[in-house]
Amino acid sequence: MAIAIGSTIETPAKIRQVIFASSVGTIIEWYDFYIFGSLATILGPVFFPSDNPTASLLATLATFGAGFAARPFGAVFFGWLGDLIGRKYAFLLTLSIMGTCTFLIGLLPSHAQIGILAPIILVLFRLIQGLALGGEYGGAAIYVAEHVPDKQRGYYTSFIQTTATLGLFISLLVILITRLSLGNEAFAAWGWRIPFILSVILLALSLYIRLRLKESPLFAALKDSGKTSTNPLRDAFANGANWKVILTVLFGAAAGQAVVWYTGQFYALSWLQTAAGLTLVQATQVVAIALAFGTPFFIVFGALSDRIGRKPIMMAGNLVAAILFIPIFQIMKSAAGPLKEVTTAAGKVVKVAADPNLVLITVCLFVLVLLVTMVYGPIAAFLVESFPAKIRYSSVSLPYHIGNGYFGGFLPLIATALVASTGNIYAGLYFPIAIALLTFVVGTFLLRESKDVSIHEEVHS
Repeated sequence: MAIAIGSTIETPAKIRQVIFASSVGTIIEWYDFYIFGSLATILGPVFFPSDNPTASLLATLATFGAGFAARPFGAVFFGWLGDLIGRKYAFLLTLSIMGTCTFLIGLLPSHAQIGILAPIILVLFRLIQGLALGGEYGGAAIYVAEHVPDKQRGYYTSFIQTTATLGLFISLLVILITRLSLGNEAFAAWGWRIPFILSVILLALSLYIRLRLKESPLFAALKDSGKTSTNPLRDAFANGANWKVILTVLFGAAAGQAVVWYTGQFYALSWLQTAAGLTLVQATQVVAIALAFGTPFFIVFGALSDRIGRKPIMMAGNLVAAILFIPIFQIMKSAAGPLKEVTTAAGKVVKVAADPNLVLITVCLFVLVLLVTMVYGPIAAFLVESFPAKIRYSSVSLPYHIGNGYFGGFLPLIATALVASTGNIYAGLYFPIAIALLTFVVGTFLLRESKDVSIHEEVHS
């Protein structure tokens, strides 16, 4: 059965090909970006040596956050490029940049080898990666959305929404396999480089797949009819009405989505090791299992949003997350049990959980992931539907990456700093709870429902 989209015809097979090609590249970009954060506790002593482990971790998380700080700037640049010359070329460029930087991080000498140059170069690579990722997500989500029918946009774009979690899952899996294969000492000394270096293989595969894609039919029709913008940045950001939509989308959807995502999937990974006493292997295992079981719900909630709307699902996810965050983390701490002191092979004394209930912790993490799927599953379709086609790439990318870059990207750093300054292991949750509540209030009263918007009629009218 063929699916008519304006003056174009797309078959289900073609749509599946588009989703696969877009998703593979985006998964690899997320893998590249999150593998750094997943190894924060290992990379700290390598690039930011300090007698204080917390200081090393904070420096590493700050470097991780630097990549997020650059994302809105990448969103503006690649958004401009995508609205000017096309979606396909913009996200081919972002993929190439991201993969190259990840590979080079795997080859970067340590602080012990080249001194202060090591962290400087590392921060530079992270900033470049942030710029690239700023253009990737918007391009992939828009590219898929502009191929599919209006009435199934939530369902089809939800496959792109799985990519961030799958990228994190793959990074955790590669880290776990490498760690178990090499042992703790070899992994900490040089084995951590393997997951970074392996990305060059994934990059080559993804580039091959994406190079075979054609331009989005909606953008092609827009270009053929002479309706593209000659100055996307001016049309998007020198427009008071569009700024109103951007700010409403940022505080009414993207900010809350970001903190729920990073609390449930990323901060939890770090917190389980630092506060609950799980080892890296234990924490990686339970998070990976929770992600594996939770990921299909991105598609469930994306499809459901085609029926009942994007807004009610996203707002419910923010509210429930704000209510449940502290109780869930308290349950995980209780399940981890008392800590005991052990001496590592290097002679260092550390505290680890004596007898953690990993099953209960995994269940708690699954609930956190489920909340992530509620706020994240429908948001790609919602973002695409919120802005007109000729400035869509520029407009979509900015609120999404400010939300995820600043509210989400700096969450591990802010949360860790709050815990360190107060001595309360749950103090780090105050920030995501406050932002999730803010998004619930703003979104409930100011956000418009978008599921009935036809992006194809706009172009072909």
